[in-house]
Amino acid sequence: MLLLLTLMGLCGFTAYRVVQQLGLAELQTTGLHRLDLYSTSLEREIGKYAFLPDTLDLERDVLALLENKDHATLAAQVNVYLEQLNERAGTLSIYLIDTSGRVVASSNWRRTDSFVGEDLTFRPYFREALESGHGRFFGIGTTRGEPGYYLASTLSDGSKTLGVAVLKVSLEQLEKSWATVETPAMVSDENGVVILGSVANWKFTTVRALEEKTRSAFDQTQQYNRRALKPLGLKELRELDHGARLVSIAKDDPAIASAYPVAGRFLAQSRPLPGTPWTLTVFSHLKQVDDIAQSRAALAVVGTVLLFMVGMMLNERRRHLKDRLAAREALQQAHDELERKVATRTADLSTANQQLQDEVSDRIRAERTLRAAQDELVQAGKLAAIGQLSTGIAHELNQPLAALRTLSGNSVRFLDRGDLATTRSNLERIAQLTDRMGRITGQLRTFAHKSSAQLQAVALDRALDNSLALLEQRLLQAHVTVRRDCPLPAPVALCDADRLEQVLINLIGNALDAMAGHAAPCIELSCEALGQLARLTVRDHGPGLTETVMSQLFVAFFTTKQAGVGLGLGLSISADIMRDFGGTLNASNHPEGGAVFTLEIPLSEKGAPHE
Repeated sequence: MLLLLTLMGLCGFTAYRVVQQLGLAELQTTGLHRLDLYSTSLEREIGKYAFLPDTLDLERDVLALLENKDHATLAAQVNVYLEQLNERAGTLSIYLIDTSGRVVASSNWRRTDSFVGEDLTFRPYFREALESGHGRFFGIGTTRGEPGYYLASTLSDGSKTLGVAVLKVSLEQLEKSWATVETPAMVSDENGVVILGSVANWKFTTVRALEEKTRSAFDQTQQYNRRALKPLGLKELRELDHGARLVSIAKDDPAIASAYPVAGRFLAQSRPLPGTPWTLTVFSHLKQVDDIAQSRAALAVVGTVLLFMVGMMLNERRRHLKDRLAAREALQQAHDELERKVATRTADLSTANQQLQDEVSDRIRAERTLRAAQDELVQAGKLAAIGQLSTGIAHELNQPLAALRTLSGNSVRFLDRGDLATTRSNLERIAQLTDRMGRITGQLRTFAHKSSAQLQAVALDRALDNSLALLEQRLLQAHVTVRRDCPLPAPVALCDADRLEQVLINLIGNALDAMAGHAAPCIELSCEALGQLARLTVRDHGPGLTETVMSQLFVAFFTTKQAGVGLGLGLSISADIMRDFGGTLNASNHPEGGAVFTLEIPLSEKGAPHE
């Protein structure tokens, strides 16, 4: 079946392409003949009137009027002369323009919409005639809205140019003769606007999109009297030899009545018209070519099927005779082979079942071992954190306790002596030390308790102060220099103060670990407002981050510290906290050395920070 379908498709496609190419070649030959006929008819129609504007300078009254434009009697005589000449020639109108662009005489002088007195300096044919002696232009009249072809020529007395004679010709009769032929045709100007067409709805459409500059020029020259100039809907499909193209035309108006198809796929052939910037295009519909190609392709497919069926019948007869001889022997061999495979498969299934059970047991034991190792690692990290925290607490509270013991003993002696002022001073210092111990334990309690997870306005300088206070002992022991750059008033971010301090303590603690053994350890802290975000950076002067560490920095349980020192969860949890705030946590290396961790948090719109 696959072979049959392949042969059917190949033969049908080949037949379709060959017949279509032959049909297109025949259409091209016919189209070239039609181009010759249409081009000749258009040149003949225009040529009948091309000489007429040049003959007006033979009339003395015309030249006299152009020299003396205000002579009323002379103007009336020339108007009558142009009126009679227009009727005899069968043109739309004939008029004279002086060198300033004003119409001084016209064949339609009797009508209310006469051209006499109009300023036509904006018309391109007037300017072209003054420059080169002749002007050609197709446009729509600004007075009556009649489309026509303008032929203009300069008039002179032999020494100087006196004015321009203009003849307006209607090409409507030519269009009517084109409408009776068997295929559509049209003439487009240099801007792609259809000015003549055998289909009425094609007239004053565009074969390509107009640029805004071109539309502005049309508004100035009023060439098409502010017509909409909608697209024709012509789309080029493929280019062929000798300038021919396959195009499609969309059917814009379903009510169009025509003796031939005006929508669908066409063979388009174009030719420039001599003496004009126009292009004549003839469209040959492809329906007949496609129908013939499809019918020939169908015949080729049917013939292929018949030949294939005959071949299959002969081949099937040969195979049937051969199969009958080998059927009994093959059946016996198949029975013996099936018996052997059943016995082999039964033994293999028993072995495979035992192996599967052993693998399941090994995997369960391995998972238990891994889970136990992970529990031990978590417990070791917890013990290390508790030990480090207890050492800091003992050191922080030891000095205030010793001072309390000394001051309380001294207060008893001074009280016995009656020195109340000194006793009061000692008691005030005892109160201060007690407040200090309360702040230490309060900060630890705040750091330890579970956050409410409610976003509030938090001043970044206050968060830095609280974080540095908790790590004050480690900073003093490591002789670390802390540099802060936070403008006043400090940026106020929308976040949770406790969780933000947890992130800062983790980052500053990691910075201290990274600078362990460094000769001049230094931590730089900065905060600023950038647009709608608050940015806070923590930079150390350590060795920085390698590419391997950078790629796994925020992965849970990844750590560069020794076993038992850290769990590798701090940065992963910190990144999750920043995402909860709607912010980000990023890491990079500073150009001058050391690692930089950047926190970006949305700014608070409420303004006042939460105390």
